[in-house]
Amino acid sequence: METNIEINKPSPKFQDVSIAPMHTTEHIINQTMIRLFGCSRSISAHIERKKSKLDYRLAACPTEEEIEKLEEAVNEVIARQLPVTTEFITQEEAQGRFDLERLPDGASETVRVVKVGDYDECLCIGVHVENTSEIGTFKIISHDWDEEAKRWRMRFKLV
Repeated sequence: METNIEINKPSPKFQDVSIAPMHTTEHIINQTMIRLFGCSRSISAHIERKKSKLDYRLAACPTEEEIEKLEEAVNEVIARQLPVTTEFITQEEAQGRFDLERLPDGASETVRVVKVGDYDECLCIGVHVENTSEIGTFKIISHDWDEEAKRWRMRFKLV
């Protein structure tokens, strides 16, 4: 589909196809965290090809049982073989539907929405897989809790 819509040019890191499975998994993890813990999307993310980490603001450290449930839930979504699609909408259309706080200064009037099937949708400039069947298995490899900051950090990989 041809479009004359002008969008911001993302940094090369966000266009690295080698991180597409990890980046798409980040979307699934974020939505699963929202559903399981009632938190917001990650407050910090470091996405790489081999392993990645995400930080979340939570009221309390998740239990080992909750962490296992998170891992299982993310893998169940991946196994659904959901299509990953994009659409372009105006910032005005995005108001109330998405958090526009993270948009950079000078962002174009048009924003890109990435959808993971019927499971998640968010504003994003990165590259993704076309279907969750391309991801593999999600595995949390470590996690830690900062009581003072109320921050839970997870490190994960795909196998």
